[in-house]
Amino acid sequence: MRILAVDDERTSLNILGRAIREALPEADLRLCLTISEAFEELANDDNLPDVAFLDIEMPGMTGLELAKLIKVRAPRVNIIFVTGYSQYALDAISMRPSGYVMKPADKQCILAELENLRNPPRRKAPAKRIRAQCFGDFELFVDEKPVVFARSKSKEMLAYLVDRRGASCSATKIASALWDDGVYDRARQKLFSTIYADMLKALRLVSAENIIKRSGNGMAVDANAFDCDYYMALQGDMVSVNSFMGEYMAAYSWAEFTTGALNSRFSTREV
Repeated sequence: MRILAVDDERTSLNILGRAIREALPEADLRLCLTISEAFEELANDDNLPDVAFLDIEMPGMTGLELAKLIKVRAPRVNIIFVTGYSQYALDAISMRPSGYVMKPADKQCILAELENLRNPPRRKAPAKRIRAQCFGDFELFVDEKPVVFARSKSKEMLAYLVDRRGASCSATKIASALWDDGVYDRARQKLFSTIYADMLKALRLVSAENIIKRSGNGMAVDANAFDCDYYMALQGDMVSVNSFMGEYMAAYSWAEFTTGALNSRFSTREV
C-alpha cells in the first residue's frame, strides 16, 4: 500500500509517520513537509498513493484545498484528514473523505481508518501460479489446486520456511520446530533428509520446486516466487488483512509467536 502523509510541522509529521509505520511496517510511506514536496510525489503516475493523510491547517494551501487537487488528479485516492482542531471536522466531512484523525495520531486510530477506506486499494489478480495460504490452516496451491504431501512433516517443513519469509534456516533450526524434544541425532538427521526429499518431490510434481533455495548449510523460500496472504497483509493489502480472523497456521504450535504478533498488529479488529 502506498501512503502519502503531509504536515508542515516536523514533530507532528514524525508522530504521524511513526504511527503509520507501526500500523503497516511494510507500507510504501512518503512523508512531506511542504505542499511542493507533495506535488512532486503526485507528479508520477506510478507513485500515486492509495491513501493520503493530510494536515488541514498548513500555510499557503490548506489540506482541504490540497485534497481537492488530489481528487482531480486521482479520484480513487483515499483522503484522511489529520488535525488538532475539532472545529475543522464539519468542513472536512463535507468533502466526503475516507477518514478523519485527531492529533496526536497513534497506531490504533490509523489502523481503524485504514480498515474502513472509502476506496479500498484494488487487489491485483495473483500474478503467480503458486499461492501460500497461511491464515487459518496452511495450504500451498499451484494453479489453484492444493499440493499433496506424502508426509505431514514435509508440509510442515515448507510451512515453517514460509513463516520465515525468505530467511535462511539451518537444518537444526528447522528440526527444532518440527520436533520439540530437542533430539537431533543420526536417526533424526536421516529422517530430516527423508522429509526434505519428500517436500521437494511434492513440489517437483507440480513444477514448483523453484520456491526453495539452498545456500551453504541453510535453506529458505524465495518469497518473491509465490503469492502469500501473510506477506500481503504485512505489506498493507487490506483484503488480506481482513481475511485474518485470528488464526495463523493453526495446526503448528511454533506458529503461535507469529499469531500473537499478527493479533497485536491488527488489534483494533474483532477477531
